[in-house]
Amino acid sequence: MTLNVKVFRFNPETDKMPRFDTFKIEEFPNMAVLDVVMNIQNYHDPTLAYRCSCRIGMCGSCAMYINGRPRLACRTQVSSLGTKDITIVPLPNLPIIRDLAVDMEPFFEKYKKIKPYLIPKQDLKEPVICKPDSGERELIDYMLECITCGACYGACTMVATDPHYLGPAALTRAYCLIADKRDAATRERLVIVEQSEGVWRCHTQFNCAEVCPKKIVPTQAIQQLKKRCVFKRLGLFRG
Repeated sequence: MTLNVKVFRFNPETDKMPRFDTFKIEEFPNMAVLDVVMNIQNYHDPTLAYRCSCRIGMCGSCAMYINGRPRLACRTQVSSLGTKDITIVPLPNLPIIRDLAVDMEPFFEKYKKIKPYLIPKQDLKEPVICKPDSGERELIDYMLECITCGACYGACTMVATDPHYLGPAALTRAYCLIADKRDAATRERLVIVEQSEGVWRCHTQFNCAEVCPKKIVPTQAIQQLKKRCVFKRLGLFRG
């Protein structure tokens, strides 16, 4: 079977306007969209730029806008698209470096703002244990699977309309740390996420949840953060 593949092309340094190039690619069993992109680069146009690494859905570097939604190219089977016509565009809401490769710097700059690392409490004399089967662990367990691929960021309509919005990935990571009783920066992070460009910018549209390759629901984390922000304002937060 032959695939009709339209690929977004744009080099900001040389092109005035973006364009689409069309390629005819022979499909093979268990073919992923990343295989399609590699085939184009190897056999049709070696100048095509894109980003990939692990090829097993763990690094998150091959997130692209495939047939109208952000997906990991390596984990998206051609057969799952239900069509032989494939359109591949770079991830939205991020600057284009070239063709399908985007600049992730804005994404990670927002990620850095919430201090995405554990800051241990210095006054603890005994280690704090978060048991795997505990209720507090269950709240964040699956959210720890985030691979920072940026698919949720590309799908978020609020990121598209407000470039200062922290975005679903950063807020999900903030919640994982705020909900961790071992962390000492809980209130500091709440101050960050309760600002106008934080949790209150989310309109609960679930676009992020629809595209997450790890089945994370960032909206749930954001709702939990909103609740803690309200408790903090009322003087009821005990974090």
